[in-house]
Amino acid sequence: MIQVRQVSNRQMLKAFIDFPHELYKYDDNYVPELFIAQRDLLTPGKHPFHNHSQTQLFLAYQNGLIRGRIAAILNRNHNQFNQANDGFFGFFDTVEDHLVADALFTSAEKWLAGKGARTSIGPVNFSTNETCGMLVNGFVKPPVVMMPYNKPYYSTITERFGYSKKVDLIAYNIDAALYNDKPLVLMPVLEQRLKNKDIVFRKVELKNFREEVRSLQVIYNQAWDKNLGFVPMTVEEFEHMAKDLKLILDPEFCVLAEHNGKAVGFSLCIPDINQVLRSIDRGRLLPTGFFKLLTRRKSIDGIRVLALGVLEGYRKLGIETVLYGRIIQNCLNKKITKAEASWILEDNYLMNKALTSINAVPYKTYRIYEKALV
Repeated sequence: MIQVRQVSNRQMLKAFIDFPHELYKYDDNYVPELFIAQRDLLTPGKHPFHNHSQTQLFLAYQNGLIRGRIAAILNRNHNQFNQANDGFFGFFDTVEDHLVADALFTSAEKWLAGKGARTSIGPVNFSTNETCGMLVNGFVKPPVVMMPYNKPYYSTITERFGYSKKVDLIAYNIDAALYNDKPLVLMPVLEQRLKNKDIVFRKVELKNFREEVRSLQVIYNQAWDKNLGFVPMTVEEFEHMAKDLKLILDPEFCVLAEHNGKAVGFSLCIPDINQVLRSIDRGRLLPTGFFKLLTRRKSIDGIRVLALGVLEGYRKLGIETVLYGRIIQNCLNKKITKAEASWILEDNYLMNKALTSINAVPYKTYRIYEKALV
């Protein structure tokens, strides 16, 4: 018999966070999340998402053993911004048993419907600003930093319960030996042309990090506002994310474009810290995790192109090409051999075209599902 229980105490929260470690114990591509980061993310009062929205976590038990988990998420800011009544599911993991998955989905959907949601969308943890999507293609390689991973059977189980595709998210692989260097060649000419229009480029200044973050937030919330399912990040959410990223950020890989001192575009790449996290048992930094992070970071040879955006009105001027050129140049300087650009909406024609033009190859697909609740 399967029982689904609401997570209601610290012990159950710990079990919720730890369940994937058992599920993926023999999967070489699995990367454990840091326990402390997941605990703070899921705890009201620790993460600013909970200041405006609500989450309920569930665990599925069978014969006394945990067999699956799911989170039901009511993102009020999303609904207000998009004038919708959507609910979300996230943090979804299950054994290969449709009865367990069905019980989890049923519990999450019942909770969402009770809050007035008319649709269930996911997996999303907690919005498209965080980790989202279910891997449906590209299981050969492990995920890069801040990207999800799951078993191949997840899509079958999800679709069996009535969910259908809402949108696909594409991840591109960029091989240092195969890239098209056109942006690099064009970069000096374009930079001079843009400079004549008072548009200049510079790396982020960590000593003024708080001010830099404010500029980045303005661009982020405006440049992505027309993306499907987008919701602007609050000041507290953006600062919380920036604080975490600062721990691994290389300023050379965060470049701003400015017009008369106003930030109008930026690119952000982060080292693929997952190359180290794969070796940290159960996501615990103690007793040896800290040492592994400190000693192995220098051996990381990959990055993730996390964001590249330009404000409307400044697009198609060559800013994007210069930003890509800066990324390529920095990769060459730092002997980075591989990069992933992720994620890109399947219908984002301009970004998909820009990536394929530099010989980036789509190699993973993540799907967001939806289902009507009424």
